Amino acid sequence: MKQVVQNYKSGELSVLDVPVPGCKPGGVLVRSAFSLISTGTELMKVSEAGMSMLGKARSRPDQVAKVVQSVAVNGLPATYRKVMGKLDSYTPLGYSLCGVVEQVGAGTDDVKVGDLVACAGNEHALHAEVNWVPRNLYVPVPDGLAPRHAAFGTVGSIALQGVRQGEPQLGEVALVIGLGLIGQLVVQLLAAAGVRVVGADPDPVRCELAERLGAVACGDPGSAAVENAVAELTGGHGVDQVYLAAGGGSNQPVELAARLARDRGRVVDIGKCRLDLPWNAYYEKELDVRFSRSYGPGRYDPEYELDGRDYPIGYVRWTERRNLACFLDLAARGRVDVEPLISRIADFEDAVETYRQLKDGELKAVAVLFRYPGEAGAGEAQAPAVAVPAVRRGTAAAPARPSRSPVRLAFVGAGNYATSMLLPHLARREGVELSAVVTTTALSAANAQRKFGFARATTDLDAVLGDASVDAVFVVTRHSSHAELTRRALLAGKTVFVEKPLALTEDELAGVLAAVEESGNDRLQVGFNRRFAPLLREAKARFGARTGPASLRYLVNAGRLQHGSWYLQQGTEGSRFAGEGGHFVDTASWLLGADPVSVYAVAPSGNEDLQIVLRYPDGSTATLSYVTAGAPGFPKETLDLVADGKVLKLDDFVRASVYGSKRWVSSRLPRARDKGQSAELASFVKAVRTGGPMPVPLESLVATTAATLAVQAALVGGAPVTLARSL
Repeated sequence: MKQVVQNYKSGELSVLDVPVPGCKPGGVLVRSAFSLISTGTELMKVSEAGMSMLGKARSRPDQVAKVVQSVAVNGLPATYRKVMGKLDSYTPLGYSLCGVVEQVGAGTDDVKVGDLVACAGNEHALHAEVNWVPRNLYVPVPDGLAPRHAAFGTVGSIALQGVRQGEPQLGEVALVIGLGLIGQLVVQLLAAAGVRVVGADPDPVRCELAERLGAVACGDPGSAAVENAVAELTGGHGVDQVYLAAGGGSNQPVELAARLARDRGRVVDIGKCRLDLPWNAYYEKELDVRFSRSYGPGRYDPEYELDGRDYPIGYVRWTERRNLACFLDLAARGRVDVEPLISRIADFEDAVETYRQLKDGELKAVAVLFRYPGEAGAGEAQAPAVAVPAVRRGTAAAPARPSRSPVRLAFVGAGNYATSMLLPHLARREGVELSAVVTTTALSAANAQRKFGFARATTDLDAVLGDASVDAVFVVTRHSSHAELTRRALLAGKTVFVEKPLALTEDELAGVLAAVEESGNDRLQVGFNRRFAPLLREAKARFGARTGPASLRYLVNAGRLQHGSWYLQQGTEGSRFAGEGGHFVDTASWLLGADPVSVYAVAPSGNEDLQIVLRYPDGSTATLSYVTAGAPGFPKETLDLVADGKVLKLDDFVRASVYGSKRWVSSRLPRARDKGQSAELASFVKAVRTGGPMPVPLESLVATTAATLAVQAALVGGAPVTLARSL
């Protein structure tokens, strides 16, 4: 693999071929997608390396003191050999990146291969194609946060820890001195915390950027503008906190802090600036000077960083790992916007030239990212193609055989949807026998048995799957169990009806199809009921065949979830869209008569709304707007299909119309919205009874599931995802 290194003696920078690190226990191997250049810390290190030996000594008096002590203990010749050996070695650069987990070490169970993570540490989040990162120095990237934005995690944690040291309160006023990368992030974090911010920096471009990102006013530290703004905002008392985010050898930041801070104000040093405190000024105001140690508690503690020993949250609320996760969460929710800070995204192979341009001043930048091989696109991460698994039914597939009459059904799960939308239709359907209901709690099974007339109620799934008299199994449990239960039922030879979603991950989907191939049993239906809705089917028939590409718009006014809803348990049950989005993808694909070939998705900052564009083989597109912030009184689902001079319009399964050479409008309002559950179940029962084809081809069910899963990949990658059909 390749890694950016520097020889501290000569100052030479290079991209070196080095071995891939081993995956040790307690950590993960991460393949880099984007890494961030710290234009402060790293450039200081690069500049020091280019100095003469005397210049290096002057810039690092702390190291000189160690050398002198070593001479006294070990003698001059031994110390000289040790120092020269260390100087004439390659040292790494970098400490903030985002990448994909490639291998998981023993004892690590919070992430898996393929997960996107943000990583920290000047020994573990290096500018390298692959890094080994210990447990407490990485966190999973939240849904919807682009990899290039997640690469800011470490510097964001540094800024966040500095703000925590200042203990800001709502309504206070703060001064941020130095509006480089850290300073810009501090401005945004303070503004998000309800603090009014004044910025100071000699660069007018950085001042203008800080004002766009939340500062009330900014100006040159030596101008009257900063002092006037502070006086106006504080009534002449001075700011509550000063954050020193500047570097260099000038003592001006420290002196400005003393002049503009209020009595007993707080001064927090985040950067590395000169700290010759003017004693009288700091004493008379009794200023509280604080230091912010990098990412937060745990930094420089080998037991925390290397051994993975966490600090109890009751004693240390914000460790460096929790700071990292917090910053990513703020970025994912739009509370912090790092996109305006990105001055350039350079290819990793151009690292040496990029550093040269930064060092020589040719490139004026707040933040620069390295993009690694496999991350294509002008400033955008190219999401990988998502495979649509091929359906293989096996060479020894058993032919479908007609079921006995009546059709005997078993239900696994008897929650709200099963008892309100499925069982009422089946309980009164002639030729259907509700044979068994399986739940994890005895009482829920007993309730379903009493209400719908199941022949038996049990908690023993294996007994039901092994019962030869059961023709079909309904899987109506929580989302996380759908794929595994479906797989087991298929292997048991049952016809399966599984409520959406079929799977929450590509691995789960592959597991279901492996069961199909192993057993030869492809008798599967997913509860995509909208294509069976009578009103929509009539409207599609009225619209007729089309010759040209179509444009479909689908608005889903999903609304807010109630507190406590299990849909909120995304860690185990998947995202809300992963759970129900297949409904809308399937409806669009059925109306357009094809499966999608690519998916693009964006999530507006600060909310859970999704905008999704599906592209189809003939050039047709479907735009799905899945929104949670709409008015509750507005219809939940509306769609428009436009093609060949015709328009089909559906209003929440209550009214439909088609405009063309003639106009058709559904004649009357139905007594209730019919979203197709009854017709869907009738088709399923008929297929079970007759042994005929399933209502929806398995290939279509797989394509819809893959497209739904690709939405998350598109959000993470920030680019369209190709749906590649497996051969």
